[in-house]
Amino acid sequence: MSVLTLRLAGPLQSWGATARFARRTTESAPTKSGVVGMLAAAAGIQRGDDRKLQPLAALRFGVRIDQPGTRVRDFQTAHHPVTEKAMPLSERFYLADAVFVAALEGDNALLAELHAALRVPVYAPFLGRRSCPPALPIELGLHTDVGLEQALRAEEWLAAPWYRRQHRHHDEVSLTVLREANATETHADTLRDQPLSFAAEHRRHALRSVVSDTVRVPNPSTHRLDPHEPFDALEEESA
Repeated sequence: MSVLTLRLAGPLQSWGATARFARRTTESAPTKSGVVGMLAAAAGIQRGDDRKLQPLAALRFGVRIDQPGTRVRDFQTAHHPVTEKAMPLSERFYLADAVFVAALEGDNALLAELHAALRVPVYAPFLGRRSCPPALPIELGLHTDVGLEQALRAEEWLAAPWYRRQHRHHDEVSLTVLREANATETHADTLRDQPLSFAAEHRRHALRSVVSDTVRVPNPSTHRLDPHEPFDALEEESA
């Protein structure tokens, strides 16, 4: 058993589990459907190939919220390419300046193939929507002989330096983890983001059980004075 860890960071992200007509919302963290779809695209799996999708969908999924970001709203207009008639105004929601660590647990050979595919992707990865490219390389590492929870606990805190400075007086930080429930865990929420098919004419998703947990990780920005942050000196003098 191995775990593949991913860094999902960018100016904008959007991870919708449901969509109603012209209103496209986003969850507060990456969905399994979105991350599996990104991996399938990197590996060159076509949308209608449910047979090749199945092993990826069977991977156990979890995500750690390193920097929750800010929810923003945008509006989009479009015209029909043939009639040039104006389409209905659509409302779109995004997460701005968010950072997540996603993890997938499963067969080592499959995860090794996906890890390699992310380095040379067939189709470029994006963070939920094509308009949301990643700001940094996505792959973090392939961890062997560890479980999902252990891998999410072991990765260093990936929040931006400006965000870490807000917690610089704490040696550790507590981060929220959303992970698939174990067979023995009964107190779990459900989310309809278990991918069954990405075929354009009939995309299908099933429910999966999700447990909310926390992990404590070291804070690399623990300090009192930062020579590159002049306001730290002012705070120190007033203390």
